[in-house]
Amino acid sequence: MEQQYLTVTALTKYLKRKFDADPYLERVYLTGEISNFRLRPNAHQYFSLKDDGAKISAIMFKSAFQKLKFQPKEGMKVLLVGRISLYESGGSYQIYVEHMEPDGVGALYQALAELREKLGKEGLFEGPKKILPRYPKRIAVVTSPSGAVIRDIITTVKRRYPIAQLVLFPTLVQGDQAAGDIVRNIQRIEELGTFDTMIIGRGGGSIEDLWPFNEERVARAIYQANTPVISSVGHETDVTIADMVADVRAATPTAAAELAVPVLNEELLRIKDRQTRLEQSFLYQLQQKNERYQRLRNSYVFKQPDRLYEGQTIKLDRITQRLIQSMETVYHQKQRTAQEIIGQFRQQTPLGQIREGQQQLKFLNQSLHDRMAQYMKDREKQFTSAVQQLDLLSPLKIMGRGYSYTTKEQQVIKSVNELKPKEKIQIHYVDGIVDTVIEKITPAEEE
Repeated sequence: MEQQYLTVTALTKYLKRKFDADPYLERVYLTGEISNFRLRPNAHQYFSLKDDGAKISAIMFKSAFQKLKFQPKEGMKVLLVGRISLYESGGSYQIYVEHMEPDGVGALYQALAELREKLGKEGLFEGPKKILPRYPKRIAVVTSPSGAVIRDIITTVKRRYPIAQLVLFPTLVQGDQAAGDIVRNIQRIEELGTFDTMIIGRGGGSIEDLWPFNEERVARAIYQANTPVISSVGHETDVTIADMVADVRAATPTAAAELAVPVLNEELLRIKDRQTRLEQSFLYQLQQKNERYQRLRNSYVFKQPDRLYEGQTIKLDRITQRLIQSMETVYHQKQRTAQEIIGQFRQQTPLGQIREGQQQLKFLNQSLHDRMAQYMKDREKQFTSAVQQLDLLSPLKIMGRGYSYTTKEQQVIKSVNELKPKEKIQIHYVDGIVDTVIEKITPAEEE
């Protein structure tokens, strides 16, 4: 197989696509120190963000930079929010900064990052995502009844798929009571169990406005829902925890409605097109089968069936002839071999071999008897010598020459330091034991 070589441009485009498609790089929260910063009035800002171990290039477009409420400076510690992508011309990755603030004032961002890490470890972001039904009958919408979100969703669904039923669950989407209201409506939808899809949404705003969709109880309610959930919270650049836990994230309410329902006219056209293609395919198959039938019908197999076996009959005759010849050849070879063996048997008689074998057997028996007798004598001498050596090493033999040993309470006494006057001791001789009492102890150095 010939190897295909990529161009540098193709490889770079592929890597950029990988960066842009990675959901974990769409919204990144970084903290670090500003480096290589030089203010460019009324223009995009280019700088680096670094810490003790690494550095990353950063770009902040003019529109985002003009919203800052402070002046960035070289060496300043900051909190960044942005996305990671690849700069194709240079082949290097960098962060596109969407928001920046001095370090120490981002309590909500810190809380958001910690909750993301916690839920990420539990697998709420990477869990199996439910597939949206292609043709939903009933769609539940969790949002404010007075906002532009519900109007956009209604307009889009009526335009694309008017046969679907939309059911609005009026919900607080901002404030301290919003998170509880969102959870209650999600649970109501689950208890009803009659909806094919659920859309949760609200318009854009600051992180404080969107905070109800970053709360843990909302994330867990979305994760535990059996109904497929589409989340459309904030603008395209706003990514909440609800977006990450939901089965599908939509950039806008209109996009959420487009994801929830197909275009009815397009589906009808697609069905018609498939019906036409199916009919054409059936007619084509019918034509092919008919042509094949006609070819088979006109084949010589049906008109002159004897011709079908002519080649096989000739092949069988040739194989039969070769088999007969092979059998005759093998028979003659075996016959010659048998005659040669019969002649060898007639020339040799086994009587001489039997007598020679009997003599050899007698000789081997006599040799075995002599070797066994010699082996037993050698072993007897070794045994006698070992007994004499053990007798010389016997303690009784030594005590027989006048030696003895002393015990106290069945313990052998090795030194006079172990004895005291008036103690009872036993002196062991070869022919008995003497019980005695110590009258005096004289150490060796006092003699």
